[in-house]
Amino acid sequence: MLDFAIFAVTFLLALVGAVLYLYPASRQAAGIPGITPTEEKDGNLPDIVNSGSLHEFLVNLHERYGPVVSFWFGGRLVVSLGTVDVLKQHINPSKTLDPFETILKSLLRYQSGGGSVSENHMRKNLYENGVTNSLKSNFALLLKLSEELLDKWLSYPESQHVPLSQHMLGFAMKSVTQMVMGSTFEDDQEVVRFQKNHGTVWSEIGKGFLDGSLDKNTTRKKQYEDALMQLESILKNIIKERKGKNFSQHVFIDSLVQGNLNDQQVIFFLLYTLCTWAICFLTTSEEVQKKLYEEIEQVFGNGPITPEKIEQLRYCRHVLCETVRTAKLTPVSARLQDIEGKIDQFIIPRETLVLYALGVVLQDPNTWPSPHRFDPDRFDDELVMKTFSSLGFSGTQECPELRFAYMVTTVLLSVLVKRLHLLSVEGQVIETKYELVTSSREEAWITVSKRY
Repeated sequence: MLDFAIFAVTFLLALVGAVLYLYPASRQAAGIPGITPTEEKDGNLPDIVNSGSLHEFLVNLHERYGPVVSFWFGGRLVVSLGTVDVLKQHINPSKTLDPFETILKSLLRYQSGGGSVSENHMRKNLYENGVTNSLKSNFALLLKLSEELLDKWLSYPESQHVPLSQHMLGFAMKSVTQMVMGSTFEDDQEVVRFQKNHGTVWSEIGKGFLDGSLDKNTTRKKQYEDALMQLESILKNIIKERKGKNFSQHVFIDSLVQGNLNDQQVIFFLLYTLCTWAICFLTTSEEVQKKLYEEIEQVFGNGPITPEKIEQLRYCRHVLCETVRTAKLTPVSARLQDIEGKIDQFIIPRETLVLYALGVVLQDPNTWPSPHRFDPDRFDDELVMKTFSSLGFSGTQECPELRFAYMVTTVLLSVLVKRLHLLSVEGQVIETKYELVTSSREEAWITVSKRY
């Protein structure tokens, strides 16, 4: 979490800072279609702010100029890629890069210092083993947390409006903190403290650095820096406590400690938003929820939920893939162009920031027919799943961090849908907020009724 925050801060400062300021007219965006700077100092930053978010700005830009477009962050040329075809040209020209590194690195974690191929391979294996061991060792804990939430919802009258976002945030925080960092977070007060500091840092990363407002508000900046220091202190204490000791339950941070990583990386998961959107979409489709319930009954019957049986929930995986796609869960990611490259007929100069407009790609009607429709059945098509996998969201190229989020959400849905009908609140319109991850702008409310 800490290094993710540090990376995102560095990443966004690089976007809006005056890095090797070049007068835009001298480059003309290397001949790539797009817009010229609105202001000499800020480039197109005012246009982004006026659009509401970077994602919404990119949607408009790609609609006007096509799949490869350019604009300016201050004096830095930025190129955005907005279709599967052009993304594939940039992601996998040598087939040697970890697709997680190239697609989701800026949103989920930060691997500092670049490192050699062998070092990167070691880190990837370390992360994969850490996630696998954490899930295996803590599966009973995950079931317990899911069943606690189920019991709470079962106690509600059918007319009760359930604050979904609030409950999913609590569930995600408890799951992630305990499975990643251990028993310290069995104490609800520790979870609340971590959640408060995390929320402060996350909100500023998602907005304050992008629109420049954080540097203009000394109170907010101090709150952000204090929260970041608190998170760092928490992580250092946990590492000190667990290093060189044997605990009955293996948590993710143990793998990092055993690997002697100097940068004390901790993953931030998209679990909260994945859980929230998955349940939101299920409440809007009785047919999808029925098919999911039937699969859960077929796989588990009256038996227990086990890791082995979880792997058999093929339709549930399609529901989660379609949730990621429909919600545009990670709308933007990025890479820095290390050497001069080429996309279609366009030359991408060295040191250009290249954005992956994933929110645009995941709603492209040429790739996803009826893109605004929530339709998990589309993933029955092997070609569709292959395309989704090529973006790093599933299949053999699926990153271990996202695999964790899929597993935890699958367990939660298995527990909830087996006992409950999940229902929408009539007349509710959920407005979307696009930052580093996509979330609901206001609380999302649902109701539940018992199946038995």
